[in-house]
Amino acid sequence: MTLRVVIVDDEPPARRRLARLIAELDDAEVVGEAGDADDAVTVIGRVDPDVVLLDVRMPGTDGVTLARMLDVRPAVVFTTAHAEFAVDAFDAAAIDYLLKPVDRDRLARALARVRARLSAPRPASPPVPPRVMARLSNRVAVHPATAVTRFWSEQKYTAFAVDGVEHLLDESLGALEARLAGWGFVRVHRGELIQLARVRAVHEVGDGGVVELDDGQRARVSRRALPELRRRLTEPPAER
Repeated sequence: MTLRVVIVDDEPPARRRLARLIAELDDAEVVGEAGDADDAVTVIGRVDPDVVLLDVRMPGTDGVTLARMLDVRPAVVFTTAHAEFAVDAFDAAAIDYLLKPVDRDRLARALARVRARLSAPRPASPPVPPRVMARLSNRVAVHPATAVTRFWSEQKYTAFAVDGVEHLLDESLGALEARLAGWGFVRVHRGELIQLARVRAVHEVGDGGVVELDDGQRARVSRRALPELRRRLTEPPAER
């Protein structure tokens, strides 16, 4: 199993060193890098890594806070020059804690622990809904995707609203469609992705239509998508 790794560190030389060490290993590859928590949220959401090598002390949101915002996947291995943060790191469910400068063999052992954790059988439990993370002023807002009725295109961003507050994502509608398909989200227009279970009415408008959602929002439906939407609405809910 080749581990897909994202490196998060505000110091470029530290990122380069970790990337070089990982390149020397046969069973891991770097799939993304970020210099702060905001960029990390975007990269992690886009590439869905197995593990994040995460610096503790960074400008803005620190690594421990970011780790607590992340889902069960990806695994987190902290990298830092400050041993005093170890307790907080493991309290954030980190798999390992590496002191800088990181040693190649120590890194290999940490990644082996990640691989063992990911390969271990887990007891059956209800699936955890995927999350969406968006920047809001000076913090990162995290919401379960199932709390969102609708995503729509907003210039070069993707927008959604929860409790009347609008958020912007860097993740494209196409990427969201693929990631959320198993959770009842369907594309009804090139600029609209909706949660099927939240539809309350469908109105025909011209050649296409408009769906009315249970939070009062409305979404456009293209002429091509309208028959498939009607069919999906008559199907029994899928069991997860």
